[in-house]
Amino acid sequence: MTAPSLRREALPGVLLDGLKSLLGERLSTSQAVRDQHGRDESYHAPFPPDAVAFVRSTEEVAAIVRLCADHKSPVIPFGTGTSLEGHVAALKGGVSIDLSQMNRILRIGAADLDATVEAGVTRKALNDHLRDTGLFFPIDPGADASLGGMAATRASGTNAVRYGTMRENVLALKVVLADGRVVDTARRARKSAAGYDLTRLFVGSEGTLGVITELTLRLYGIPEAISAAACAFPTLEAAVETVTLTIQSGVPVARIELLDEAQIAAINAYSKLELRVAPTLFFEFHGTEKGVAEDIDIVKALAGEHGGEDFRWARTPEARSKLWQARHDAYYAALAQRPGAKGWATDVCVPISRLAECIKETKRDLAQSRIPSALVGHVGDGNFHLVFIIDPNRQEEVAEAARLNERMVRRALAMEGTCSGEHGVGYGKMDFLEAEFGEGLLLMRAIKKALDPDNILNPGKIVRV
Repeated sequence: MTAPSLRREALPGVLLDGLKSLLGERLSTSQAVRDQHGRDESYHAPFPPDAVAFVRSTEEVAAIVRLCADHKSPVIPFGTGTSLEGHVAALKGGVSIDLSQMNRILRIGAADLDATVEAGVTRKALNDHLRDTGLFFPIDPGADASLGGMAATRASGTNAVRYGTMRENVLALKVVLADGRVVDTARRARKSAAGYDLTRLFVGSEGTLGVITELTLRLYGIPEAISAAACAFPTLEAAVETVTLTIQSGVPVARIELLDEAQIAAINAYSKLELRVAPTLFFEFHGTEKGVAEDIDIVKALAGEHGGEDFRWARTPEARSKLWQARHDAYYAALAQRPGAKGWATDVCVPISRLAECIKETKRDLAQSRIPSALVGHVGDGNFHLVFIIDPNRQEEVAEAARLNERMVRRALAMEGTCSGEHGVGYGKMDFLEAEFGEGLLLMRAIKKALDPDNILNPGKIVRV
């Protein structure tokens, strides 16, 4: 990875005065607050902003962006700080716009299965609000991320194989552009053939094209029946082949997650489970009682053909919650295996027909390395993750993790996959985009320059300008 350019200047005094006049005590320049807003959950080096603005409305965001645009000062949107590729690092200083206080649920359209929320609302807060309506929002990246941040990074998670990613579930956005103008990207209609798809342009733009302040989201009815299970397999290849056949058979599985033996050992210790230490699939089925029973029978038969017969069921809400919380805590469970270490988390995504081959070759690399690691994956859509458990003070370990990461990404690209299925680009994976997109990267750069000519919106991320 090429080191980011760090040319930066302090905020002009007149800009700070303007921000203080607008926000009062909701503008912070304290070192502790700045440090918190310059780092995410990744291994990437943190870079604090010069100031943090705690906003409460789209109008405040627009006013701040206009002030920063007048002085060509950077603006970095901040949700909950759970991103994984250095997305919130203030590489060139500037103002971090913290949207966490924009946490109002503005409208629930039960009849239309949609909701409009401010960007700081978290996914858990939305689902808690929906609990008595019979509806839920399914996108679940694990962390209790803000919905604005989830849209900005095109998040997905364990439910994506059935419900899609944020790309499919964001119907419209309100966005503040680089000059402070406010735009609505779409209406509430479920389909439209009018004009360019502006919503999809901003979903996944990581704050480099505009600051998302409101979202209209697709909701779903809570299934009549939900059943989950863990099933161990003799090999990773057998588990992945079961996944491939399940998807190709058209079984509408809601979740299908792969954990290698290292990850199972880690979550057994961390989450107090007693699973067999072997490559394991976590399944979840949604639907009617009859439909779920039929889906389970099909998957059990497919798993049995590949040596997967040790199904452990979690049918009560409490049992399912324990199982999936263990999956969501996999990163922390892996880190707990080496106290004091840091996690280098990375991911790729390939066509599902190449998934077994990609994982097999990646595991061969890992077997020849002395760095501890663990593998998990949303394998129903060809996406898997690695976490390298390293001592960041040992340069040889950092270099080895970088080498293994690059080999995995280059392998995925050679298999017509992508450098990231859901972590995003930030500044951590920028160097891989040229190989992935070729001339398409020039188009991305042209879009960035057209919408943000002074490069003030989260500079140094996705594309270099």
